Amino acid sequence: MLRWSDVVRFAKYGNPEPPRRVELSEAEWERRLAPARFRVLRQKATESPYRNAYCRSYEPGTYACAGCGSLLFGAEAKYHAISGWPSFTGPLARNAVRYAFDDSHHLERIEALCNVCDGHLGHVFPDGPAPAGLRFCINSESLIRTDPEAPTI
Repeated sequence: MLRWSDVVRFAKYGNPEPPRRVELSEAEWERRLAPARFRVLRQKATESPYRNAYCRSYEPGTYACAGCGSLLFGAEAKYHAISGWPSFTGPLARNAVRYAFDDSHHLERIEALCNVCDGHLGHVFPDGPAPAGLRFCINSESLIRTDPEAPTI
């Protein structure tokens, strides 16, 4: 189980190796992504609270990076945090998310990025529910929800 001390250690000393890498120029990202997604994923913008696709959505499925399609979060880790953005207790895999210190806007936070394409996802905070106490506060624009696999007969 990922804990706050792990997140801080990764941000300070280095993150787990990603399963693969997707590296494009900013011009290629801009051509590939819708404008709102480009602003969030590549320019580190924050979407408006509460008026985003997944804030109040709790359907089953998996949330992937809207930039590269890497699987990031499972719907079972999503919870109602009343933050205005989708919130998760942790990523699907230890190496799905990369962490970096972020002192923008005169705040000290830890930024959450896709470990495959370096797309900005949001931030992680130590005020989530037990047992790990993590809250991944993620922009909907950085995510694509995939439907769960249909049952096989």
